[in-house]
Amino acid sequence: MGNGIHAQDFGFDEDAGEKASSPAFSVKVGGEITIELSPYIHEFDKQTLLLKDMISGKLNFKATGGNIDAYAAFNLNADSIGELWNESPQLSEPNYTPLIIDEAFLRGYIGPVTMEAGLRKLTWGKADSLGPLDVINPLDYTDLRNMTDIQAVKIARPLFHVSWDMNGFSKLEGVFIPNFAGHRFAREGRWAPAQYAIMTETAETAILDRASQRYPLYAPFIQSMYSQAADSSDFSSEYSDTSTLEYFQTGLRFTATAGPADIGVQYFYGNLFRPDFTLAGIDDFLDDLVIGNSPFNPLDPYFGNPDLLSPQLKYSRYHQIGIDYAQVLFTLNVRSELAIHLTEDMQGDDGSVRNPFIGWSLGFDRDLFWGINANIQCNETIRLFNDKIGDNPVLDCEAGTDATATRLTLRLSKKFFRDELESKVTCIWDIEDSDGYIIPALTWTIDNMSAELSAGIFTGKENGELGQYWENSFVRLGLKFSF
Repeated sequence: MGNGIHAQDFGFDEDAGEKASSPAFSVKVGGEITIELSPYIHEFDKQTLLLKDMISGKLNFKATGGNIDAYAAFNLNADSIGELWNESPQLSEPNYTPLIIDEAFLRGYIGPVTMEAGLRKLTWGKADSLGPLDVINPLDYTDLRNMTDIQAVKIARPLFHVSWDMNGFSKLEGVFIPNFAGHRFAREGRWAPAQYAIMTETAETAILDRASQRYPLYAPFIQSMYSQAADSSDFSSEYSDTSTLEYFQTGLRFTATAGPADIGVQYFYGNLFRPDFTLAGIDDFLDDLVIGNSPFNPLDPYFGNPDLLSPQLKYSRYHQIGIDYAQVLFTLNVRSELAIHLTEDMQGDDGSVRNPFIGWSLGFDRDLFWGINANIQCNETIRLFNDKIGDNPVLDCEAGTDATATRLTLRLSKKFFRDELESKVTCIWDIEDSDGYIIPALTWTIDNMSAELSAGIFTGKENGELGQYWENSFVRLGLKFSF
């Protein structure tokens, strides 16, 4: 879901070329302190603003010595620090990485080869906002107010990364991630996705629909029996334990410059970041319910055996083969990506696994009139074997969803007063859901100080991925000092 403009270089990549030739040891400390007010518009008069929620910071350390670097960066705010005191329900997730750790890794140089190991955020692909090839890091969706800052919402993963600068015009990269973690969603509160909040209700409806198909004469009876026991039913499912080597991920990427064009190809083997919910054992449960109530005794009714139902919340395994391309064409800085994702459901008839799909992105940026810069990108996924998708949402994890998912991202920006003042607006629109997210911002930067006034407005259909958060529209006033 993250959309926005992100830098390809971060950490201390900007001076990587100097490391191998500089044997001196040095340590640098940097960071930032932010004071921020961010009230929600629809609850403006009901909110209590606490000082601990208004102040945050970042702290990073960089050590350089000979052919080895070390880097660590930390997020210091109420939410990330609170995780260390077991205040976050996310701690129950397998393979959990505390958000207080932004990155922490070692980097070594052997001639043209660079090796990295540790908790790392790694960007693959050429898209400005998240494209189909940027598959290394999951995203933090527990608060969507920062979703235009791609690097901020990425979650660092333990990995080993090696890159070989082959001739100055081409590079070969390899990555190994020993385990897996999916996107992080809020389990409760204003940012909890509706798809997971209504999981039990969806399961109950699906069971009754299945009863109408298998036992049409008994359906009213089954509904009566089931409705009496539904309040005590629990269809929640624990996340799979993905912290073992069984869930390893790996990939290769080759990039090169061919004339005026930058091209890349990559292969990746891993898991889709979004989990899917299915409910196995429905037929067994219905058979047991009917048999257990035959003949029916109103003084001692049988409500079925819920242990026969098996809720599953799992991540689909897949292979990705992708290409990307970037070039200046007709004054447009064009960037594109295309990838095919091959899941374990190559026939399209396994409801517990997502179907194979194609993902693509196309974007460009250009300076317009009056110094306005426009950055536009379209991302889309296209599901294959769509005709084999079922109609029961707990028997087929893709039931009731569109074959395509298309997102348009537009950013307009202009700078004033020797580039000290920047005005910009980012608009995100999901075509199939007919909903969106509008983020205007005004930022004034002088030396190491910056002040920002911004807002976030969710709009469109209330059952859409973005529109469901319409009550979370907000305004933000912040002051940041960097050192």
